[in-house]
Order: sequence, then C-alpha cells, then structure tokens
Amino acid sequence: MKLNSLRKEIDDIDSKLVQLLNERAKRVLGVAKVKRREKMGYYSPGRERSILNRLIKENKGPLSNENLSEIIRFILKVSLSLEKKLKVVYFGPPATFTHLAAMQKFGQEVNLVPAKSIAEIFARVEKKQADFGVVPVENSTEGVVNYTLDMFLDSNLKICAEVILEIYHHLLGRGELKEVKNVYSHPQALAQCRSWLEENLPEVRLIEVESTARAAQLAAKEMKTAAIASDVAANLYKLNIIASRIEDLSNNYTRFLVIGRGYSERSGEDKTSILFSIKDRVGALYNMLSPFRRHGINLTKIESRPTKRKAWEYVFFVDFFGHKDEENVKKALSELEEQCFFLKILGSYPIEG
Repeated sequence: MKLNSLRKEIDDIDSKLVQLLNERAKRVLGVAKVKRREKMGYYSPGRERSILNRLIKENKGPLSNENLSEIIRFILKVSLSLEKKLKVVYFGPPATFTHLAAMQKFGQEVNLVPAKSIAEIFARVEKKQADFGVVPVENSTEGVVNYTLDMFLDSNLKICAEVILEIYHHLLGRGELKEVKNVYSHPQALAQCRSWLEENLPEVRLIEVESTARAAQLAAKEMKTAAIASDVAANLYKLNIIASRIEDLSNNYTRFLVIGRGYSERSGEDKTSILFSIKDRVGALYNMLSPFRRHGINLTKIESRPTKRKAWEYVFFVDFFGHKDEENVKKALSELEEQCFFLKILGSYPIEG
C-alpha cells in the first residue's frame, strides 16, 4: 500500500476518534448530571482502575499496555474535569514532590492549591474547603512520614487513592558547583543525597527547610547558594541544574495518599489501610495479626506509633491487599475488632504501581 493511502486511512481513523471521544464526553456529562442529582462524589478511583484493567485485558497490540495506560489515564483525567473542576490541596509551595504527585494523579485541569502544612491539608478537606488532599506518607529509602500517620488518629478523612512517584533530586542554583557555600533542602532530600554531598560538597553548610520547593525559592534569591529539588522547581524558579540525579540510590520512590471524605468503591485490585490499638498483654500483637493469616490476607506494611495520650500506649498502622467490602476482609476485621481497644478503617483504594 502506498504512503498516501496509508495516511488517508489514518486521517479517517483520527476523525472517527474525535467523534468517539466527543460521544464519550457527552456520556460523561450525563454521568455528572446524575451524580449531582444523587449527591454522589465525582472522583471514583475504583471505577477508573476497573476501566483501565478491562481495556488492558482487551488490548491486542501493537500498542503496549504501558502506552495504552498513558492514553487512557489522560482521557480519564480530562473526563473528570468535565464532570467537575475539583479543588485539590497539596503540601506546597508549587514544585514540591507532593505537587508533582497531585498533578500525576489528577492532571492540570483541577484547581491545585498549595498548603503550608500537612495539618492544613487535613483541615481544609475536613471543612469542605477542598475536595481532596494529597500528602506524603513514606519514602522507599527514608521510611514513613510520621506526621501524616499521626494525623489519622483524630481525623475522620479516608484514604481514597495512592500515588507512587519516582524521585529524582537535582542540585539547583545560579552559579557553579565550586561556588556553592550553602545547600537548602527538605531533611529527607538531604538524607537521600548524603553520600553525594559528602563526596562533592564536603565543606558546605546544609540547611533544612520545610520543602524542596522552599529550598529552590531561597536559592533563587541568594548568591553562592544551591537547593536540592526537582527539575520542575528549576523551571519555576529560574534556576540552573548544577548537577543532576544526585540521589544516592536508584529506585527512589515516595508514596503519597489522596485523602477525602468518603470511601472508594472496589476496583478488583485494592489495598486497605487500618489503624488499631491493642490491649497490653503477652502475645497481643501476634494474636491481632492471626485473623489475616486465617483468612488468607497478605499484609504489606505494619508500623507502630505512640498515641501521645498515654505513656507507652501505641497504635498500629497496617496495609494489606483486599477491599474492606470483600467477605474475607470483613471476617478478618470483625475478629480483629473483638480484641482491640479501637479499630479504624482508613480506606480501601486501588493498588498503584
């Protein structure tokens, strides 16, 4: 077949794609009308994941599943913006990694609003000043963000989704490497680049600030100063990348949570997060975890935190595979609750990554 004939066929397919996308958009607007009438939530990560999983199973190529996923995720983000322009608050200022995670999950069509603290994010969502919030919860090399976990003790907000973001750190500044005297960044970013800093900038002063974006803001104002931050921060604050990919370990990921006021529906590939407090007795924790083994539930994480209400009193945060509405999960949680001071289901949501 000749090139012009092939191009004509592609043009015809493109025209059909535009028609089908607009037909889909009309149905989305119809869904939005029903949700408004029934006072339902607009964002449904479980439904989105179900759509994605179904289409991947139907994919026969030559498009790879990764390429197809990227296209479908973009369509779903645009569709969500047609239903409602959501307000999503994140740990700011702009160009933090939490900001990047929010953009990865929701796209740029939503109203992304920076907050000065994790507590402010929880407060805004609780007071209905925002639809959702995005908060960091753990890093693959530096561990959990304790403050985020602690916020769930008193909050009734639910985990609706998770975001896994690969983290790349760059040294940003206005001069050259040999001129740098001070380096600003978030404590975790400094820790993740510790070996590189010791080898390349052993004499510099390391200064901890509340975020990598704040570090970039300061580096933009001060001479002989650099920041460890993202390439997005470099563009936003007009800084040069003095050195790129300075993180000590490859495969550096941070997990973020999307928090909202309601539970997510089942997607078929879900994770559930809970917290509970146990009675202090010999073998208590072992007994607490037994229901999960009996009902064939795989735990993916367990973390303990002091309650800060009574000396030596702890709560446990647990992640496991499955949705709270599945029968085996219901049975395990019912058995667990019988042995707890209290049990709180933080949320069930699609597994990411």
